[in-house]
Amino acid sequence: MKLSLFLTALLCLRAFAAAPEEMAAAANNLVAALDDIQRAKATFAFDADERENWHFIPKERKGLTLKEMTAAQQRLAYALLNSGLSQRGYGQAMTIMSLEQILQDMEGPTRKFPRDPELYHFSIFGTPADKGSWGWRVEGHHLSVNFTLIDGKVVAGTPSFMGTNPGEVKTGRRAGLRVLGAEEELGRQLVKSLTEAQRKVAVLDTKAPDDIITLAARKADLGKPVGLPLSELTAEQHDLAVKLIHAYIDRLRWDLSTADFAKIEAAGLDNVRFAWMGSFERGQRHYYRMHGPTFVLEYDNTQNDANHVHAVWRNFDGDFGRDMLADHLKADHGK
Repeated sequence: MKLSLFLTALLCLRAFAAAPEEMAAAANNLVAALDDIQRAKATFAFDADERENWHFIPKERKGLTLKEMTAAQQRLAYALLNSGLSQRGYGQAMTIMSLEQILQDMEGPTRKFPRDPELYHFSIFGTPADKGSWGWRVEGHHLSVNFTLIDGKVVAGTPSFMGTNPGEVKTGRRAGLRVLGAEEELGRQLVKSLTEAQRKVAVLDTKAPDDIITLAARKADLGKPVGLPLSELTAEQHDLAVKLIHAYIDRLRWDLSTADFAKIEAAGLDNVRFAWMGSFERGQRHYYRMHGPTFVLEYDNTQNDANHVHAVWRNFDGDFGRDMLADHLKADHGK
């Protein structure tokens, strides 16, 4: 038993050390494979304003799209995406991209910003290395993956946004597909498990907002947490709440998500609050969030007859590595 625990701890240390190395290698492999024109589109200074200019809607973006890459370059781009995500998170990201073809079949190709599984932008900020600061982003409709690294350490994996339209594929060969089904069902299971007294605190409104409240703000701010504290849940309900949190943070590779959950625990799980708005029933408009001292998870399913999901994970001071960058500048440069 002791040997097993020792080996597990050793593997954890190895995995934690490998994350920044794998990211840097994948980023450098992609950049090296690009021509000058492609490289100019894909790379930015680390302190460029573009690094925090994130979004999740169909719009014009900077960065190099999959469509502008050769097949060989695309494989290197996917390797970069894979370097930051868990197997589940990578599968979700790739499936979200694939939903663009379903939307194009439904809506036609005449949109200003067409639905296209290859209209996802890859951007690298700074020089990938084990010294200094750099970061990378993969972004397009319903997907925004952001990582920040300082001196060979991954210091941020947020903002982390995933969405799906349709939330559930209703027809065709892929009927029944729900990329974010676990995020929806865990939230509903938790709210339905609450007693009447608990619901009076947790349910903020019978109407759901039209979208996540933080939207694509560069800095998330929801004010003081409201809703039902996790300290007032039963053991079974508490387990559900923790599973719901993990449904979001486990998008990242497990060594990074483990470190992020440790930060949430350090700030106090009992200080996290669960809030719900809208209907409890599937197929009807609903919204929920988990709001703690350091983070918020938001889920909204209201558009397209409640079949269009937005789900985001934010760190209040840690998005884009702001807190660690401030400490780094203060320590190294006295700024």
